[in-house]
Amino acid sequence: MNIQELVEYITKSLVDDPNQVHVSLTENAHTVNVALQVAPEDMGRIIGKGGRVVNSLRTLVRIAAIRQGKRATLEILDSNGNVSHANPHESMHHA
Repeated sequence: MNIQELVEYITKSLVDDPNQVHVSLTENAHTVNVALQVAPEDMGRIIGKGGRVVNSLRTLVRIAAIRQGKRATLEILDSNGNVSHANPHESMHHA
């Protein structure tokens, strides 16, 4: 299972509307950037209390990327495709 499939699988099992889950991945020789977009009403489920869910997702993404010899980031996008800043501390912590 690749990083994109991993994020899709986990996210779809957490949200109420799995059809609104969109994961895009860009990578180069050293980094992997994952962008996750969910339905607006599912943002709280993905971020979790105190950012616990998203931080766990970032840890999994980081581990999967390390296995490929790369660094990784995971960003949560709002419904407009912009990086969500629902939790101001969350945007400072990247996987």
